[in-house]
Amino acid sequence: MYEYFKGKLVKITPTYIVVDVANIGYLINVANPYAWSHRMNQEIEIYVHQVIREDAHSLYGFMDDAEKSLFLRLISVSGIGPKSALAIIAADDNVGLVHAIDNSDIKYLTKFPGVGKKTAMQMVLDLAGKFDATASAEMVKTAAKNENLALIEAIEALQALGYKATELKKIQKKLEAESGLTSEEYIKAALKLMMK
Repeated sequence: MYEYFKGKLVKITPTYIVVDVANIGYLINVANPYAWSHRMNQEIEIYVHQVIREDAHSLYGFMDDAEKSLFLRLISVSGIGPKSALAIIAADDNVGLVHAIDNSDIKYLTKFPGVGKKTAMQMVLDLAGKFDATASAEMVKTAAKNENLALIEAIEALQALGYKATELKKIQKKLEAESGLTSEEYIKAALKLMMK
């Protein structure tokens, strides 16, 4: 099995990218190929998962380990194959997806391509409550992208106090809008928002 590839991005199509690793071009199916376009002809690192079937050996690629983890959880659900999981990830609403699963929001889940009522119910049954670590990592990563160390510290402190990542994710955007606060001020603001 492969964990990731490091190589030159040489081709982008509507459904896959090609990465040249040591003069071998790997066709890698990805959720949003054009999200990689700013890295064309540059070296990239892409997390991968290999699926071996009787008729094909396929590689699926991800921007980061959190996205790969979400994919692996999705394909563990009966009725969701690798292509359906990629289509769900392509909707680029991972936070909404996790929230809908944890809150048994079947109507929301059926908006994803290839997810009917039966599959949505199976997703809730198999995955509810299993995303805290993934959601937490994603929140910290989002805050880190914005280089907001005070917000990262506040999120980690609130989690240490027992608040779930899914609860904090609901208010994260509002907290990010408040720039220049200290960790303590972010914690106070978060507590006020959760009390509403």
